Amino acid sequence: MHLDTRYLDVLSDDTGPQVCGYITAPPHVLQHLECRIINSMSSFIVSEYEELVSNVITVECSNMEKRIPFPICIAIPFTARYRGNYRDIMVKVSDINLQSSYLTPSSLEGMRGSYKGTCAEVKVYKLGIFSVVSCLKKESFTVTKKGLALKPSMDSRISLNYPPGVFSSPVLVQLKVLPVDPSLVAYLKTQLDTSYSVLSTSPLVHVQHPSTHPFQKPVTVFLPCSPHLDKKNLGSEIDHKRTASVTANRIVPLYLNRTKSASIRKPRNNACESLKLLGFRSRDSGWFGLDDVLVRTTQSGLISFELCAHLERFIVLHLSSIVDNSHLVSFVKSLEEAMLSTTACVVLYHQKDSPHRVVILVVPSKDLNQVLRNLRLEAFSGLLESSRHFQVKEGEQLLLKFTGNIFASSNGKDYGKDYKIIFHLQRKPRLELQIKEVDEFGNYSCPHYKGTIVVYKVPKEKIAHNLDQSLILNENHDQFPVCKLPLRLPKHEKLIHRPQSTKRISADPREALWDNLLYWLAEELSEENATCLYSSLPLRRSTIQLIKLKNPDDLTEQIHELLCFWKKSLPNSMDKLCLLARHLRKIGRSDLSEELKFKWENKVFTERQQWFDKAE
Repeated sequence: MHLDTRYLDVLSDDTGPQVCGYITAPPHVLQHLECRIINSMSSFIVSEYEELVSNVITVECSNMEKRIPFPICIAIPFTARYRGNYRDIMVKVSDINLQSSYLTPSSLEGMRGSYKGTCAEVKVYKLGIFSVVSCLKKESFTVTKKGLALKPSMDSRISLNYPPGVFSSPVLVQLKVLPVDPSLVAYLKTQLDTSYSVLSTSPLVHVQHPSTHPFQKPVTVFLPCSPHLDKKNLGSEIDHKRTASVTANRIVPLYLNRTKSASIRKPRNNACESLKLLGFRSRDSGWFGLDDVLVRTTQSGLISFELCAHLERFIVLHLSSIVDNSHLVSFVKSLEEAMLSTTACVVLYHQKDSPHRVVILVVPSKDLNQVLRNLRLEAFSGLLESSRHFQVKEGEQLLLKFTGNIFASSNGKDYGKDYKIIFHLQRKPRLELQIKEVDEFGNYSCPHYKGTIVVYKVPKEKIAHNLDQSLILNENHDQFPVCKLPLRLPKHEKLIHRPQSTKRISADPREALWDNLLYWLAEELSEENATCLYSSLPLRRSTIQLIKLKNPDDLTEQIHELLCFWKKSLPNSMDKLCLLARHLRKIGRSDLSEELKFKWENKVFTERQQWFDKAE
């Protein structure tokens, strides 16, 4: 008899329990199994071209002498936002030394009790560290003496034709295909001056088979390769991070926007156009150009060539002119590196009603607008801060150091710590912190406290992995920060407690009229009018930001408080009414200017007439 049991774990003090997974095993085994979430290990879990789509969990047996009747069934909840023909969902199993193997889930759908979501279900024969990853689809084929026409399912345009007699015995061939986004090629052309001749590329193909079986006959390869890098094709190719339905409406990456203003040499169509094959062999020290291989165009968008020796990876470049092999090798290396990276930025949002509470996220640039919309639906709709954009890899750790007059705490008690975020494209990790000033009397010349978050990348070799502790970081940061994020925090209003008999109460009806008129004016002005008025008065940018932070969703209150601030900053002898009327005419609101004068001269109240009558 087997039971299906749900395991929960709490990630931090201020969050509820999360589902680690579901384990199906005999009851006497389940009572000795422990399941924990160890997301702090995720940097060591993902490999090249992999994306984490679940929590990282560890399953252990509390009774080491207990014999477990394997196999047992483990189901791990996951959320994969980007799939596609080129990628697979796999369960990755790692041991304590992080030696990994992959299991194909027997099921990816179905509900588990009250949990409504997808789970990757596998049968396992050992305990260890489990995670669900989105990785490049690997297809395996057996090439016999009779040969084989190999057509992978991820792209029917790709074909490897092994003729009869190419091998003397059956050989297992494994194939992975990585499509190249044309917008990435356009971006690299702006960065590498020697790559301006690259018009387009084929997919990057990974082929693996035993090196002890050399080719006895040439193998014919067919690949797609667009003849030109057209504008209509930019960003429209199948991206390994997007499904077909998502690509139709996807936002063009940041690096493509940069190419619009960059200087790119535009090669003309001429007889010098050529196709060049580049291959990779680890024993030959990496990438090299194959000058002796002729690449032909068989039809529009399809090319072919013959391989006489095995290549671990290969790609075809469509060139507008002759380019030295060393420049092409440099381009392909840069292309491989760029395909492992994502353009992202650090975003910080203050909570609407409590600016001391903030949320910090590392967001891919192309998802920035959607993430900000989602945050506004939550309680985070206060002041927004965002860093410059930078390149970050899957599983890379970012260390956040708080400097200046602001520090942070995750529990509201232990202030002064540094914090880390591990970037995963499909996980969107976030930090929810409480910030406060280091010195209450600091930044005395500003209306708010000021600080900075300095963000560093932490190399893997500087991180010690430990299952019982989160991560041990080397404190010597000799590298430059990847970005900096400014921090602002409103100063506390100091309340002065006086005896009842000495409290100062203003009974000046002129002040009451001023306050009433400024509030009326705040209701009449639009957001565009207000922006023009701020510039005309003028008001300091820091003052405007501070008042907006205090009243993020009430435009009338913002304008009213800013007008009151402006009035108080003027000398008593100045004619404030004429000055304000002149500024209103300057921004094109002569109607409000005249009405303001009329209300002042006739002591017209809009809402507080009763109070004014009493004061009279």
